[in-house]
Amino acid sequence: MLVNTIYQSNRGKNILLNSYELYLSLLQTETKRTYVPTRYGSTHVLEIGSSELKPLVILQGGNCINPMTLAWFRPLFEEYRIIAPDTIGHPGLSDETRISAQDDSFAHWIADLLQHFGLEKCAFIGPSYGGGIILRLAAYIPERIACAVLVNPAGIKTGPKMPMILKVLLPLLDFKLRASSGALRRVADALSSGSMDEEDRRILGEIFRYVKLERNMPKIAEKEELEGYSAPTLILAGKRDIFFPGEEVVHRAREILPHLTFAHVYNCGHFPAAEEKKKMNGDIRRFLSEFY
Repeated sequence: MLVNTIYQSNRGKNILLNSYELYLSLLQTETKRTYVPTRYGSTHVLEIGSSELKPLVILQGGNCINPMTLAWFRPLFEEYRIIAPDTIGHPGLSDETRISAQDDSFAHWIADLLQHFGLEKCAFIGPSYGGGIILRLAAYIPERIACAVLVNPAGIKTGPKMPMILKVLLPLLDFKLRASSGALRRVADALSSGSMDEEDRRILGEIFRYVKLERNMPKIAEKEELEGYSAPTLILAGKRDIFFPGEEVVHRAREILPHLTFAHVYNCGHFPAAEEKKKMNGDIRRFLSEFY
């Protein structure tokens, strides 16, 4: 029996960590691993690229594995020094300590990581939950952000609950009860507008089966707490994102982010299709070249 763990069993943990290693190998790039001590526990970090390049911190999506969302930004690997931590308390190789995304905890976690790598500030990319973490940093220690890219971000605006219940929660419960491949496909289709590939869907099933999912999303940011944040910011959102509908996210972001530089809404779900990811990376590269 596991105590104080995010996993349902040791077997499930080992299965998911094997999938982590497999997915990492699919990136087909040289990766350095570092374990960084933070005030909340040990954090496993993937590093890609030369130390002579500009540093770029990429944060994983919530209830996901780091290589899965890191793969979204593969075109950036040769241009930047990628620093990609496994979010503490989420699936991966970091400690399983869950910390609050409602206060300054994640801001100080990021600050500890930056200190380890000798960085006063740098650029950040955060998809989903990772975007919410960047907003916590922007609220509490904004001077550490040189510029930021938020992709389908948590922490700005959530969608209506009923579609989430009907299209995600009920099929998810069906999958947990009966291990139904049809139910898993329905969840994957709702998250990706029918574009999720087989490998991502398989790993999503492992996460649903073996992980005690983090149900608390990052705090919805308020305008007042972001008044001290002045870094250039790019938001890329999905029109069909069932969690964070793109047009609503962008509308509210313009109200609360004083230095929102650009925003674009793609015709995609929470998990973008390959073509959307290609377009996103083009927008990100142009943004970083101008503002970083």
